[in-house]
Amino acid sequence: MSDLIRPLRWAWRRLKRDAVQLSLGGRWANQLPYAVQHNLSWFWLDGLFAIASDNIVITYMTLFLLALGASPAQVGLQSALSSLSAALLLFPGAMLVERFGRRKLITVLSGGGVSRIVLLLLTLTPMLLAGPAGVYLAIALVVIRDAFANLSVPAWTALTADIVPLQWRGRYFASRNTAMNMGGVVATFLVGAFITQVGSPAGFQLALLLAFALGLVSTYSFSHVREPRPAAAPSAPGRESLQTLLADLRAQPGFLALAGVTAVWNFSINIAGPFFTPYMAESLKANAFEIGIFSIVTSVASLPALRLFGNLADHWGPRRVQLVTGLLIPLVPWLWMLSRQPWHVIPINATAGFLWAGYNLAAFNFLLTLTPEPRRARYSALYQIVVTLSLAGGAVLGSVIVPHWGYYAVFFLSGLGRMVAALLFVRFVPAPPSHASA
Repeated sequence: MSDLIRPLRWAWRRLKRDAVQLSLGGRWANQLPYAVQHNLSWFWLDGLFAIASDNIVITYMTLFLLALGASPAQVGLQSALSSLSAALLLFPGAMLVERFGRRKLITVLSGGGVSRIVLLLLTLTPMLLAGPAGVYLAIALVVIRDAFANLSVPAWTALTADIVPLQWRGRYFASRNTAMNMGGVVATFLVGAFITQVGSPAGFQLALLLAFALGLVSTYSFSHVREPRPAAAPSAPGRESLQTLLADLRAQPGFLALAGVTAVWNFSINIAGPFFTPYMAESLKANAFEIGIFSIVTSVASLPALRLFGNLADHWGPRRVQLVTGLLIPLVPWLWMLSRQPWHVIPINATAGFLWAGYNLAAFNFLLTLTPEPRRARYSALYQIVVTLSLAGGAVLGSVIVPHWGYYAVFFLSGLGRMVAALLFVRFVPAPPSHASA
């Protein structure tokens, strides 16, 4: 019997060791203290289950609203209200962090708690109300979910900076994002097939119930992260004048430059962003299955990019990776102007997925290096407010242009605006000394 048990124990230890190394991002993490490894492992699991839950919601929530009887105008109303909730609640979320300092608690209660419980309530909407009342109830619940998710973003960002060591962020987030992308692809594909088989609205209700369950696993994983003590204590409660806040911002010229360039970048992105799918459906005559495959191509193309750019971010610094990918991404909407058949989207989305994976990985790491430790929650909130408002403005401009000048006009302007933003980044956003010294 012992001869049989011994190899089983060895195999179990080996499997456990490999699983831990996978969740840490590789063997390089073995040199880190146990407390850091503990946090990185649980944070990796949190991301894996969170993206599986969020991809279900992001992909199928609009279809759920339409199944309840919502009109396209009502879907647009939901999107606008969700964006507005982000702009309104991000800064209060930062103030909570600065006043109380409980970053983990705020994240678990808001983003990991209330926002996910709302998913459970959404599954009950068809049984509670029917017709227009049911539609407006569902819209209200979606907006509430997004609002509480955004309230926790500053706390989550500030805590992330303390969980992941600066010199290893590129490789760690490459591993974490790779797992998240794979988990998101699998969840999206399987749930889509399940909804098709079960039908509406029961298929959507069960899908949201699964998203709720996956979200709970994510929250459970995040709750096991041990919150490190920040390098500087949160500021004492009190009122600050507008002059004080502006002076604080003026003392961070690197952050102000990044925020300004980010506004131009995201405004330009969303001139075309909402219209790629309608263009595929209306102009290229692609069906829903083909559009789903194109989405998968984007995710798959990001996997090798994450490994490549993760290592480059650690060696070059995130600014240089963001610079290189930012100068190439403007070509993507111009490539859309050359598409004439549905299959033309495959190489375009493969290129976009590869470049955007590197850009997003570097941009998040670069933001962390530019935000001062005592005010990181506040600065991350201000940054996200800039992103949200600029995306909303770009979508409004695109909505005005498309009916008069068509899709090619928004594709061209989006690429032009992205190129201008990339050149502004090269000229005005310097590398922070903290990263160079690290």
